[in-house]
Amino acid sequence: MQTVAVVGAGLIGRAWSITFARAGCRVRLWDPDPAAAPRAIDFVRSVAEDLHANDLLSGRSVEDVLTAIEPVAELADALAGAVWVQECGPEKIEVKRETFAILDRLSEMETVLASSSSALLPSAISEGLPGRARVVVAHPINPPYLVPAVELVPAPWTDPAVMERGATFLRGIGQVPLVMEREIDGFIMNRLQGALLDEAFRLVEGGYASATDVDRGIADGLALRWSFIGPFETIDLNAPGGIADYVARYGPMYAGLAKTMRTQPDWTAITADRIETERRAAVPAQDLAERQTWRDRRLMALRAHKRAADRDLGR
Repeated sequence: MQTVAVVGAGLIGRAWSITFARAGCRVRLWDPDPAAAPRAIDFVRSVAEDLHANDLLSGRSVEDVLTAIEPVAELADALAGAVWVQECGPEKIEVKRETFAILDRLSEMETVLASSSSALLPSAISEGLPGRARVVVAHPINPPYLVPAVELVPAPWTDPAVMERGATFLRGIGQVPLVMEREIDGFIMNRLQGALLDEAFRLVEGGYASATDVDRGIADGLALRWSFIGPFETIDLNAPGGIADYVARYGPMYAGLAKTMRTQPDWTAITADRIETERRAAVPAQDLAERQTWRDRRLMALRAHKRAADRDLGR
């Protein structure tokens, strides 16, 4: 049984703890706030019960998962014997640098040090550390116990062997590593999501479509394919001769569209003017938490379906 240290017991740390424990890891959970880790256990129990109901605990019981997660009072105890450290602290570069300096000093030399950072580059986090070659970003698409993709991002000085070990480790716990060849602001997911959101805001800002219809266009259109194949495979299958044929047929059209997509829409203004009103009419503010629970349960059902399909295909 592999030992994993989760540093930070907030929303992301709790989610990672479930992911590791479900995969059979021994999880040591530490947070500078002594009350945070015990609170996280209550959260884990509530989520694990829903996961168990959807057969998403990899054959383990709720109690198996809870038993595998051990809150610890001392960071050094969390790190002892850990093969992987998942840092889940605040998204502030000064805090990350201070934390990783401590992790580098206290952990064993073979331990991979991974940050859950969604925006900070691994080079900014690890610059100047004696053990910087073993530092990566492993950014989950939250929550990782439902969304398996994890962006694995190297700094320029990250040891390629560490990247290989990291990808192998993540696959071994049931995640899907997106192994980046080098770092860039936003990584993969936020850059793709940012481009899509920009155009969504632009369409509403220009009065071309409502926020509701833009949402439905994704949920009832593109996302149905994107839930099991990505954009490149989508266009590869959308032309008789494959992706080269698609580019030849439609590339000029998209080049023309790109010229109309170069002005940054004002997200704040259009949200205040229109989108916030639409969203609150659809889901009042006091009902957001309930809607979030509904979303997660629908995502559990989709994840269970996809896992069953993967098993049928022998993947």
